[in-house]
Amino acid sequence: MMLRNGLEPWHLLIVALVVIMVFGSKKLPDMARSLGKSARILKSEAKAMKAEPGTEPAAPGHS
Repeated sequence: MMLRNGLEPWHLLIVALVVIMVFGSKKLPDMARSLGKSARILKSEAKAMKAEPGTEPAAPGHS
């Protein structure tokens, strides 16, 4: 079975080449920028949720 060995570096190279061919090299920087922005927003929201003690929803079954 091929999947038994997991991903090898050349698998990632093939995936990267396919992505470049499908999306084109001009769109990739914009996609990476928007992905980074989304990750920063998610991180800041998660940090804000941890920083607010008392705003957590009650567990099901408890009133």
